[in-house]
Amino acid sequence: MNAIKHALKALRKRHLLEEGAHAPALIALSRPLASQSFKNFSSREKEATILDLQNELTKARDECAHLTVVLEEKTQALELVISENQELKTQFDEMTVRAKNAEAENKTLIDRWMLQKMQDAERLNEVNALYEDMLDQLKARGIEQLAKQQVDGVVRRSDEGSEYFAESIIPNASNHKIPAHEGGCAAIIFENNSGRLVSGGHDRTVKMWDTNTGSVCHTLQGCPGSVLDLTITHDNKSIIAASSSNSLYVWDVSSGQMRHTLTGHTDKVCAVDASKVSRSHLVSAAYDRTIKVWDLQKGHVDGNLRLWNIQTGKLLSEVAAHSLAVTSISLSRNGNVILTSGRDNLHNLFDVRSLEVCGTLRASGNRVASNWSRSCISPDDNYVASGSADGSVYIWSISKGNIVSTLKEHTASVLCCSWGGLGNPLASSDKNGIICTWT
Repeated sequence: MNAIKHALKALRKRHLLEEGAHAPALIALSRPLASQSFKNFSSREKEATILDLQNELTKARDECAHLTVVLEEKTQALELVISENQELKTQFDEMTVRAKNAEAENKTLIDRWMLQKMQDAERLNEVNALYEDMLDQLKARGIEQLAKQQVDGVVRRSDEGSEYFAESIIPNASNHKIPAHEGGCAAIIFENNSGRLVSGGHDRTVKMWDTNTGSVCHTLQGCPGSVLDLTITHDNKSIIAASSSNSLYVWDVSSGQMRHTLTGHTDKVCAVDASKVSRSHLVSAAYDRTIKVWDLQKGHVDGNLRLWNIQTGKLLSEVAAHSLAVTSISLSRNGNVILTSGRDNLHNLFDVRSLEVCGTLRASGNRVASNWSRSCISPDDNYVASGSADGSVYIWSISKGNIVSTLKEHTASVLCCSWGGLGNPLASSDKNGIICTWT
């Protein structure tokens, strides 16, 4: 047993000695092996890296190919948009050229149309002149028959022939009180040489009344605004209304149909009058400070009275009439006297030939109610009637300058007065739309 142990120790010792002897050789051999092992490991890492890089390169190539496809699609879309834009630009250029051509053609048509209108107007004027000449001849023939009428009246000659009217009487009582218009009645006028009364109100209607019975004969509709003034052509065939809708409206009396709408004013039309010798001439005035006689003229609210030449549109004369705005102008039947009423509560009478004041009418209680209040002269040129803000109607004698009658029936401000062409009756209207006739 001991021998075995000694033998084992001897072998171990020998082994250690041999290891010691072989250690440098082993170390020398292990170094190349370690180096080779490291190289192998490094080579494997590089191979793995190369593989990863190859995979990334493949992915990059795939992505690049995809982006190339997308770029081609975008390029094609851009080319399509550019092509469409070019087509649209071409169409726009063509449309611009067409628009310019259409504008030029339109201007040419307008010029031709205006020329045609002027020619038509000239032909119409010729026809009207011929008609008026024939009418004058007929009226001249009728003078003899008119002189034979067995009536207590006066016959006078005017530019349009003969007119008949009885001597005006001073009214002292109301025979009719008519609720004519809702919201107020600012315009009333009698037909020429007739007892039929025409009224216009804020209810946008024009009504014709029989003053003998106080009943309505016709109602003219179609005006979109309040009626501020009325006039009738000398032949009683047309009624013209000045409206707050900035226009004038012309009705045919026989049919009751609206024939014309006259536009051009830019504000309320507050006054209108028809020529005493021609059916085709109207004069209107509006809050836009213009007077329209188919040509534009300046209007004013400075209280001055102006005479205009209708043919040339030039101002003939001008005189200070009132310290405040003029509300109405009336011409006497003989054409020698102009009556003006103003917001200064005065009613002035002017000699047409000299434009000098030949009379001033006033009363302590007479106050002009509005900027469109209308006074009137009696048909025999002897009296002036004017409404007041206190609801009264004042009547002055022109020759004496004094008040001959004060009529009280209205309960609101009286806006308009109109005297029948036959001398009777007198009519008045107020802000409540009530019309009173006086005999």
